[in-house]
This record gives sequence, C-alpha cells and structure tokens, in this order.
Amino acid sequence: MATHARPAGPPGLTEDEFGALYRRLLARAAWAAGARGALDALTPARVVAATREVRTGRTITLAAPVEIRPGPDNPEPARHTMSGPAGSDAARGLHFARDGFAMNVHGDADSHLDALCHVIYDGTLHGGVPASTVMAGGATALTVEAARDGIVGRGVLLDIPRLRGVPWLEPGDHVTADDLTAAETAQHVRVTDGDLLFVRVGHRRRRAELGAWHAAGERVGLHPSALEFLADRRVAVLGGDGNNDTAPSSTEGVDFPVHVLAIHAMGLHLLDYLQFEDLAPVCEAEGRWSFLCVIAPLRLPQATGSPVNPIAVL
Repeated sequence: MATHARPAGPPGLTEDEFGALYRRLLARAAWAAGARGALDALTPARVVAATREVRTGRTITLAAPVEIRPGPDNPEPARHTMSGPAGSDAARGLHFARDGFAMNVHGDADSHLDALCHVIYDGTLHGGVPASTVMAGGATALTVEAARDGIVGRGVLLDIPRLRGVPWLEPGDHVTADDLTAAETAQHVRVTDGDLLFVRVGHRRRRAELGAWHAAGERVGLHPSALEFLADRRVAVLGGDGNNDTAPSSTEGVDFPVHVLAIHAMGLHLLDYLQFEDLAPVCEAEGRWSFLCVIAPLRLPQATGSPVNPIAVL
C-alpha cells in the first residue's frame, strides 16, 4: 500500500518563538488553571448534552491491547504473571487463578492518560505548582486522581489521513491547525467548548501493516502551533493514536513541545497511543464523527498517569 510523506512541513520554532506561543496559550487558558485543568469545561450541562450523541448504543474501544512482549517501541513491556493451581490440583474443590501486572505507563506502545503532574517545565507543574510536589514516592498534587470520577463528554474524531487521502502519515510529519480545520469541513463536524478531541494520524495502522519501529525517535504528532486551534475551541482533553508530539521535535531546545503546551500551559489531560482503527470505519459508515466518550482511569492517588480504555458510545 502506498504511503505518504510531505516533502516540506510547517516551519520549526525557535526557542523564542516557542516561548511566545507558550505565553499566549497560558494567557488564553487562564480559565483552566485549577487542579482539574481543562476538565473544568466538562460541566454537568455539557455531559448531559453529550449523552444526546448516543443513537445506536454501539460501544467501541479506543485502546490498544496491553502488550507484554518487547519491541523496538516497547523495550519495557508490561509484565503479566499468573498464579493458581496447576493440572490435576484443580480437579476438585474451589480454586482461584490470580493475576499480577506491572507497567511503564508512559511508554510508546500502550494506551495511557497523562495527568497534569506529568510535565515539569522550568521548575513548575501546571498552574505554577512547585515541581517539588513530584517525588520518588509519588506526586502530591495534580495527579490522575483529578479524574477519579471519570471523564465523560462529547468526543470528536478528526481523521487526518482520510483528509489527505492516505492510509497514514509518515513519521516526522506534522498535523497543523489548517489540517484540523480542513478535517472539520470534510467530516461535517465542528469541535466546540468542552469536547474531547481525538486526532488520528494512522500510527496504529502503520504499525500493524509495517511492524513496530523506534517511535521514540520517529513519529507523527501535532505541530505546536496547532494548539492555538485547541485554545480557540476550549477543548477539555486531547487524545491521539501516537504520542501527540512529533519526533524529531520541531522546536529548538524542547523535545516534547505539545506536551508542554497542552499539559503545562493549557491544563489538558493527554491520551497517548490510543487506536482508532475500530472507530473510524464506523464513523465513516454512519457519516458522523462525534459520539459520547467515557474514560475511566485507575484510581492511583499519587500517579502521573494511568493505563486507560476509553469507550466511544455511538
């Protein structure tokens, strides 16, 4: 199958240009400076409105299966152990099989949510919270516990490979604000206040068809300037089927500019390495790209993130 690479992408940002963009977004997201960040946009009225997106009752996962085998993008896979009776020992009476799991939550393979304490930038967390609140024993502020009651709202999927007529975007490419606006037009949908925005770049399809690669060094993401689109629309959450950040970085001196802008400046919880290959064909067939979305991270009071299985309800 043919792949696609743009010969020339949007320009990179100098350190000064990134600083100016950071300050603009920080000012525009002042409404989200609290402990829940942009989740404050998910008012009860907006949650009720989101339930009206349900028409067929069909549910679709946005998470990839947890992987327990190492690969080029997953050198520290999740560890799964089981214990219980073996063979004939289980033939009589009551027994239990038991599981244990351990995971590097912020890897490059498994679907996960980044809490607001995940990004430390110039000595602080989101909202100016001191970086000293994140310690080896756990974080004491802005943890994933902010989402303990779940994240429920109107999800919108913008499919950028569909827009460009390709199966996926190639590593190193960027999604721009113009791409997001054009995808809205092509899909007859509009991102609005409090939406959960999901951006498909085709990372999972490329991985499934061509095999895993060193995604830490080469991947597709949003151009930092695209975050102005999110600020305009006051989205509550950003999720992608990659890391949301392009690698190599387009920004001088900052390896993860989208993470810094989204989490630190704008108070957005990020969802990395989701999968939209089940959802996108259904949206295409039904001619609608918005849905009720329910996200329930684990209750890990001192954690910087959580494995997660978002569910789209159409």
